[in-house]
Amino acid sequence: MAESSVKAQEVSEAPAAQQNGLPAPERFSFSPTPTLEDIRRLQAEFTDERNWEQYHQPRNLLLAMVGEVGEVSELFQWKGEVAEGLPSWTEREREQLSHELSDVLIYLVELAEKCHVDLPKAVLAKMAINRSKYPASKVHGLAKKYTEYQD
Repeated sequence: MAESSVKAQEVSEAPAAQQNGLPAPERFSFSPTPTLEDIRRLQAEFTDERNWEQYHQPRNLLLAMVGEVGEVSELFQWKGEVAEGLPSWTEREREQLSHELSDVLIYLVELAEKCHVDLPKAVLAKMAINRSKYPASKVHGLAKKYTEYQD
């Protein structure tokens, strides 16, 4: 799917609140840098400087990433429902989450590199598949798997 058509779809699929004349809530956005390629390159340099390439095979990277996801889970454990933006979290908890999520992303990017998966292109392809499986007109407001709704 072309990048311009993705942007066009994002604009045409404005939140329901905005379509109903209500002000849309402000959405969080990432900073434009570093890119995934920048992260891949920085991690490759970090690994090369330490001669860790020998340990960074796909299986090892996957297991390390799963471990980091577990550490993210521990931060949420016993907190119940958590509001967007984490308003009840301390600055220390937010910083810890930032570190653990960064670890997950770094391992994910490195795993994709080792498996020769171009993540930005893969994301666009997967989003096109998901749009087909979950047409907004059929699933709007529903949290069911695509196999659970009728045509």
